[in-house]
Amino acid sequence: MLDNKKNTDQWLVVVNPHAGSKKCQRDWPDIRKHLEKADFSMHCIFTERQFHAIELVKMHIEEEGFTKILVVGGDGTLNETVNGIFKQQRFKTNDITIGVITVGTGNDWGRMYEMPESYKKQVKLLTNGYTILQDVGEVEYRHAVDEEKRYFINIAGMGYDALVAKKTNLMKQKGKGGALAYLINLISGLFQYKNTHLQIVSDGKQLFSGKVFSISIGICKYNGGGMMQLPNAIPDDGLFDITVIRKTTKYRIVTNIKNLYDGSFVSMPEVEQYRGEKISITSKPPQKLYLETDGESLGHSPLDFKVIPKAIRLIVRKKYSVVD
Repeated sequence: MLDNKKNTDQWLVVVNPHAGSKKCQRDWPDIRKHLEKADFSMHCIFTERQFHAIELVKMHIEEEGFTKILVVGGDGTLNETVNGIFKQQRFKTNDITIGVITVGTGNDWGRMYEMPESYKKQVKLLTNGYTILQDVGEVEYRHAVDEEKRYFINIAGMGYDALVAKKTNLMKQKGKGGALAYLINLISGLFQYKNTHLQIVSDGKQLFSGKVFSISIGICKYNGGGMMQLPNAIPDDGLFDITVIRKTTKYRIVTNIKNLYDGSFVSMPEVEQYRGEKISITSKPPQKLYLETDGESLGHSPLDFKVIPKAIRLIVRKKYSVVD
């Protein structure tokens, strides 16, 4: 049986060399210098493949008792780290503190908290140690015929959003990632995507039934490299924010792309917003509604979401921190 002795002296530093189209690999020596200058006691591990961080984080927490984890990478690396924390069984999830050095393509979680761009300032923020207990989303979905579960810390996207994420992830694998790649796929995906007929139920009540272009469900505001899909999201209120874009035209999408970046697109008549703790989504057979969480392509409908309130402790700027 695992004991509850904590390793409070060292940070487990999870480095994804491939983050930001290998920007992390190039910048890691500089980041390490800043951490060493700030007297960080570190045990550094490096991910080698997709989902590797989940395995590494789970193992190091359970076997060595780490309760301070520093993610050096992008939104996907942070997502995997959170999933590793939820898979371990040694500590309560909110007894573990996560710090982030944002080096990814989108850095949408960091954008939510206005994280500084310079590594020196990010390390200074880590040493200040101001934290927030943030909500986490859980989604059950299908992968082929198997039932799977995933935790997410930012936004889950479905429909058109999931298609764009999948196309962008394929480009990343070929070394062609970045915010520009997302924008390119945002346009090209319009000629591939077909609106999906589905039903959305929240906390036992039907919210929507009909054809949908895209859906976002989440904890924070941004995805896709700065698109404000959930402009009213509050990361610790115990509720999902939900944005539904009903069936619309290609022309309407193209002419309103700029409005995705400031959240003003929600005033369009084909956009509806909701809130809820538990969300179920089913699609009309034989159609499937595809899913991505924090930019990572997963499976498809039926989908069941629930909020886990104040489930993870994250280091943020002082203005966002909460004393608990």
